[in-house]
Amino acid sequence: MTFNFTSGVRVLMLLILSAGMLQSCKKEEPTDLSALSIIPKPVSIVPTRTSFTLSSSTTIVAPPELKGTADYLSERLNKELGINVTVATESSQRGDNISLVLISGDGELGDEGYELVIEEESVTINANKPAGIFYGVQTLLQIAPVPDKAQQSEAATLATGTIRDYPNYSWRGTMLDVSRHFFGVDDVKRVIDLISYYKMNVLHLGLSNDQGWRIEIKSWPNLALHGGSTQVGGGKGGYYTQEQYKDIVAYAASRYITIVPEIDLPGHINAALASYGELNGGIVVPKEGRLVVPSTSGILDGKNKPTDLYTGIEVGWSTLRLDKPATFKFVNDVLRELAAITPGPYVHIGGDEAHVTKKDDYIQFINKFREIVQANGKKMVGWEEVAQGNIDEGVVAQYWHSEKYMEMAVEKGANIILSPSKHAYLDMQYDSTTRIGLHWAAYVEVDEAYNWDPQAEVKDVDPKKILGVEAALWTETVENMTDIEFLTFPRLPGIAEIGWSPAEGRSWYEYKVRLGAHGPRMRAWEIDYYPSKRVDWK
Repeated sequence: MTFNFTSGVRVLMLLILSAGMLQSCKKEEPTDLSALSIIPKPVSIVPTRTSFTLSSSTTIVAPPELKGTADYLSERLNKELGINVTVATESSQRGDNISLVLISGDGELGDEGYELVIEEESVTINANKPAGIFYGVQTLLQIAPVPDKAQQSEAATLATGTIRDYPNYSWRGTMLDVSRHFFGVDDVKRVIDLISYYKMNVLHLGLSNDQGWRIEIKSWPNLALHGGSTQVGGGKGGYYTQEQYKDIVAYAASRYITIVPEIDLPGHINAALASYGELNGGIVVPKEGRLVVPSTSGILDGKNKPTDLYTGIEVGWSTLRLDKPATFKFVNDVLRELAAITPGPYVHIGGDEAHVTKKDDYIQFINKFREIVQANGKKMVGWEEVAQGNIDEGVVAQYWHSEKYMEMAVEKGANIILSPSKHAYLDMQYDSTTRIGLHWAAYVEVDEAYNWDPQAEVKDVDPKKILGVEAALWTETVENMTDIEFLTFPRLPGIAEIGWSPAEGRSWYEYKVRLGAHGPRMRAWEIDYYPSKRVDWK
């Protein structure tokens, strides 16, 4: 047999070329952990520049108390990457596994921090508390490949290294107004899923307003049956039964989110006045575009008669009355029933825009609300105006525009959370062309939602009194889940980062690159986000 050298060289070259082509077609695997786009930005990332292979042979190993989080991680990996990762107890065999480990004594991590260690053969999430494990899981999911149903494979790689991370603030919230337009249980659960991905831990639900009452109160059934029967624009409205509300609370708790319910008092109360005439002190419901308020005495025709249901968007014209015998029976019953089905420590009493409530009456109302909330084992939260009352360290005041009220609240001992309307009100339009939203506070583009610092916002307030931040979505113009997502994203991830990451490590020019890289993730989750031109979407 004769060997043809030329032919042999040709074959060898073809093999080398084919191998090169295969290599060039192979998707580049991530190996630099510090180059990945994680939101909120972690405290520290130390890459080791190798990779861990995630496959169906990987096992999530977790103690029984973390089974819910382990199942959550398994479900997400299966749904998003098509990789069936099983869950086992600590006693099961340990191979190329993902271990969820509760530790103790790491003071730096606190109650919500975590350490994520990715090595070539294993992944470990350490935390002092289960919440920290959950947040470590959310970071792990952001490190994983972007979900792509068209290119799912049997394995995926994760860049190796160590992330140590913990939040700057304990209150990282989102407020969803379900009173002006009503949103069902499934919509609220989707909101919970989306905000938990960015490590937010509070969902503040606005359950009552002039336009609708959204929670069943068994001792005052007409509040929901009649007061919840409509919404802005005249739609059919709706309300949650107490069992549905408990379901929402439990679902949120599984994502380490605390539900803070709000019943707005003493103003924004027309849905209750329309349901029970004995609460009405003579309020005239305004016609759209024409605000009708009580006379100086507060008494107009219609006293002791139910008001009309209201479907407009004017504010500040309704109020409870101190001199009505039914008023505090109503408030006591509502707050008692609500506190009983809310395991979290807070109940929000509103307190904003009570324009037709006499100042002296308003102060007496706030003082009495505080007593009732505390008597039911909760801490009172109220919008910044509650600073006028006799509040103390057991009260949380929520800033939205008046630094004066914030200073007053802190001087009286209260803690504060910040929702500056010019930055954190998600119902504001992005610009003048935005299809929905308002702009009375400002046009809030994605960079304006990110470029603020809580301490600088209320610079004369002791930073130790700031519990955190909250993005607020009022729903005058928001009618469905698509609208919620459009106004919430991409602004909410930036506010989440303000709540989690230290100010000195944040920069818009660096952040917008990470945000742009989340575009494919938001598309994979079918989020109808606003594609701001100020971000280079990948």
